[in-house]
Amino acid sequence: MSLKQVPLHHIHQQLGAKIVPFAGFEMPVRYTSDLDEHNTVRNAVGIFDVSHMGEFVLKGEGALGLIQRVSANDASVLFDGKVQYSYLPNGRGGIVDDLVIYRISDLEYMLVVNASNIEKDWNWISQYASDYDRNGGPVTLTNISDDTCLFAVQGPMAAKALQSLTDANLESMSYYTFEKTDFAGCANVIISATGYTGAGGFEIYVANNQAETVWNAIMKAGEPYGIKPIGLGARDTLRLEMGFNLYGNDITDETSPIEAGLGWVTKFTHDFIDADVLKAQKEQGVPRKVVGFEMIDRGVPRGHYELTDADGNLIGEVTSGTQSPTLGKGVGLGYVQTAFSKPGTEIFVKVRDRLLKAQVVKLPFVKK
Repeated sequence: MSLKQVPLHHIHQQLGAKIVPFAGFEMPVRYTSDLDEHNTVRNAVGIFDVSHMGEFVLKGEGALGLIQRVSANDASVLFDGKVQYSYLPNGRGGIVDDLVIYRISDLEYMLVVNASNIEKDWNWISQYASDYDRNGGPVTLTNISDDTCLFAVQGPMAAKALQSLTDANLESMSYYTFEKTDFAGCANVIISATGYTGAGGFEIYVANNQAETVWNAIMKAGEPYGIKPIGLGARDTLRLEMGFNLYGNDITDETSPIEAGLGWVTKFTHDFIDADVLKAQKEQGVPRKVVGFEMIDRGVPRGHYELTDADGNLIGEVTSGTQSPTLGKGVGLGYVQTAFSKPGTEIFVKVRDRLLKAQVVKLPFVKK
């Protein structure tokens, strides 16, 4: 299957990015070094082109009902300009995808999904849409993924770097809210106080024909604050330091959302796919849980490494791991038997034939 390119692919090439295949796209993994880019976002401001992400628009009287059916969080509490993190249960106790829900109005919502799952999510939601057309009022779904660019401007200086480009008051924008407004001279741009780094900042949704104008304006406005383009390598270490899940690694069609620590966005105030199964798991407990752990011995945990007890007995598996640039030590996420999930518990990571000591810790690894 041929790889797709984001609309600003040529700009990333001009900037000297190393381009790699990711989620069906040719994506910039780094421009300089992962460490430099990571620290730029943690300490100043960086810009990611994450236009590979998927966006669906749901409109009509049945839009909310459809969202309530297919997602586990309670979207009825949303108001115009509010964003919500959620996931799509898959009907057999696993996860189709995790996603972000934007309420544009009471009759219009935008769902933002992972790039690797665009077609899968579209097919999954579409099969339930016809029910709502009949029972909950009309609803239309539009896949705007190929027409939309998304830039994540992240870091403690993000608001200052962007403020000259908009009349929206960025400093006062609450976490997980958004405004649809003029930005860099372009109309109908969504500025969202969201992100995947834990460093603060904004995500900017623009039409493809506005993308280059907006990218160049952000780079120019951010110059005094040291803005740099940032690749997927640093995006991964930044999200891992916060303990954020990555679909395909930490959550999949085979992982229970209760095991995955997503009980906080599983709301039994409405009827949704798998609600009964997940409620029973929440009440009765689950045999394994996702945990964050820090290395005590020197070593870097990697996905699929075995997790053991002190005697080398298998108790779980690493799903994501890296050397934390901020902490200077190895950190990871993984599933362990519930008896080993309490913070402070000593566990071991099997690296080749050696058992390296680690400790379960409360997430996030890097406190804000």
